[in-house]
Amino acid sequence: MAQARTLNVSRLVDEQRIGGFHIWLIVWSFLVLLSDGYDIGAIAYAAPSLVKAWHITNRAAFGPVFSSLFIGMLIGAPILGYLGDRFGRKKAIIGGAIWYGLCVLAQTQATSLDQLFWLRLLSGLGIGGILPNTIALNAEFAPARFRATLVIIMFTGITFGGGVPGPIAAWLVPHFGWQALFYFGGIVPIVVGIALIWALPESLKFLAVRKTQHEEAVRVARRLAPQSNVTAQTQFVVDVAEERGSTNPIELFRHGLALVTPLLWILFMINLMVFYFMNSWIPLIFTDAGLPPTATALAVTIFQWGGTLGGYAIARPVDKWHFGPIILYFAVGTIVVASVGYLEHDQTLLLTAVGLSGFCTLGLQFAINAMSGMIYPTQFRSLGIGWAFGAGRIGSFLGPMIGAALIATHLPFKQLFLYAAAPLVLGLLISLAIVPAYNKVRAAEAMEPSLQGT
Repeated sequence: MAQARTLNVSRLVDEQRIGGFHIWLIVWSFLVLLSDGYDIGAIAYAAPSLVKAWHITNRAAFGPVFSSLFIGMLIGAPILGYLGDRFGRKKAIIGGAIWYGLCVLAQTQATSLDQLFWLRLLSGLGIGGILPNTIALNAEFAPARFRATLVIIMFTGITFGGGVPGPIAAWLVPHFGWQALFYFGGIVPIVVGIALIWALPESLKFLAVRKTQHEEAVRVARRLAPQSNVTAQTQFVVDVAEERGSTNPIELFRHGLALVTPLLWILFMINLMVFYFMNSWIPLIFTDAGLPPTATALAVTIFQWGGTLGGYAIARPVDKWHFGPIILYFAVGTIVVASVGYLEHDQTLLLTAVGLSGFCTLGLQFAINAMSGMIYPTQFRSLGIGWAFGAGRIGSFLGPMIGAALIATHLPFKQLFLYAAAPLVLGLLISLAIVPAYNKVRAAEAMEPSLQGT
């Protein structure tokens, strides 16, 4: 009888070069998040047609509908994060995609804003749950030296997806009505979700920690590292630091995380608050300030494009220096967001500052997302990321609401963006405070014994 061999999965993952397996995983994760980003933004493009179709006179009535998806995401992120840690990232991603696809399809049958409110809230449960599980899955297959980079590349699917509803609205809505946006947004995630049953691998670290589905673990290990000579007798282990804890939320405050977790939540809230303030109100603020329509039309697009570039730019530095680049982005972001209010008379400089604001704020969000996948061990990684995303959704609500309150006071153009920049100062201080706490967690993990294996 062949002697059983012990294989350390943590070491196996870190020893891999980026290859076909990682690209395959990123592409499918990107597609899931692309459809996420599409459905987050689709309602804004449907609103003009709904105003006509349903004879809506009060534009403010769309406010709750716009926010309902984020309410669902607030609830869905920690719930599906827990389920991902309990039953597997793959199952949670597939279930979330099919669930929100069905809910989006149901929106085609809505006849009132009240019905849309509840259907979008239900959609948010699935969308919010996919985010922590895709981060966890990609983080657990990425070598440590490339972990933030791969997570950030994968996560830009949301940004690209946010740009898709525009062309769909221009091509299909005039011929097929507003429902076309939601037919497209519902069918795609269902098809992708079904395809993921065969295309998506389960996390090898999850399988090793749970010590279940040994045959699947063997298949995944062979796909990840064909040269590793994995056999049916191979026993899988992970480092002690990856295996500790449980799926109980109290774990988020143990093992040195009592300070790291709440500070991470605050970073999520602060940054998303500023991002959604800028993303939601820039067009109206620019219009009210008398800026030309071209500047108003380009502003949000440049803001989003700048953010995507910011994510790519910060990826490798986060792999090397962890929270260091985040501190730098908060510092620069404070300056460029505040400067927007002083450049209204120079369109070129104004749009440059808007692009740099997106570069910092959205780039920061990509980096914080990646760090959330690096802080928590496999045993409760999806749970930790899910709670962080849930906390961040509070900022998503507050940003547009605070913006509405400030605009209602008729503040000058300069002051609006000074107020927008103020939370970034707090983010800078929080990111400085989290570094020593995070370093203590890393030092404690380094002192824990590593399960050997080969």
